[in-house]
Amino acid sequence: MSDQDHEGIRLQKVLAQAGVASRRAAEEMIAGGRVEVNGELVIHQGRRVDPEHDEIRVDGSRIPTARRHVYYVLNKPRGVVSTMEDPEGRPCLADLEGIPRHERLFHVGRLDTETEGLILLTNDGEFGHRLSHPSYKVLKTYLADVEGRIDAKVMRRLEKGLTLDDGPVRPDKVRLVQATDEHSLVEISLHEGRNRIVRRMMDSVAHPVRRLSRTAIGPVRVGRLGVGDLRPLTREELGKLYDLVGL
Repeated sequence: MSDQDHEGIRLQKVLAQAGVASRRAAEEMIAGGRVEVNGELVIHQGRRVDPEHDEIRVDGSRIPTARRHVYYVLNKPRGVVSTMEDPEGRPCLADLEGIPRHERLFHVGRLDTETEGLILLTNDGEFGHRLSHPSYKVLKTYLADVEGRIDAKVMRRLEKGLTLDDGPVRPDKVRLVQATDEHSLVEISLHEGRNRIVRRMMDSVAHPVRRLSRTAIGPVRVGRLGVGDLRPLTREELGKLYDLVGL
């Protein structure tokens, strides 16, 4: 009988293909009681799994095993439209160097043209839909450079929540990073993505945004990724995102 048949694929092979460890090391992980499949601890080597549907964890961390899709992190520059093509001929995501041309990718997490920062690109429609849906409450974190000195009173207003023209909004977290007489840096985390919401929030407290960047989506941070650069999601990042959106 081959590794792959109607009963699935051997667990140690799936772990090796996912880049967790060699087959031999994966067998040691299984023997050591470090591997779970669908919430069940596995200690026998003969277990077969379906990598497309079974939930596999090592030391409690989710291991993405389906290989049909691709997932990238992009640090979008200012002045680039958050679409893969633009009928008006403006620079868009597909024009950036390094974007794979052989994959039919779409973006997860739209940013307005003048906002830079983190966008995810994938060909996994269900993943993208869930990550964008407000019911999953995936946090997005922004760093806003705004006009003027933000004081404690303004911070309390932001923390308490504001009412915009399309309804109330209350950030999950607000942190003042720096403040001078000329400008302030504010980190804002929220789980909704209404159009230009951070800019409109800061307009409503009379501190218009000078420059805005999204620095994180859930556990994925832009980190040292250069503006305009692209990288694959790590296995750890993808596993955490799968957990967040129930995949």
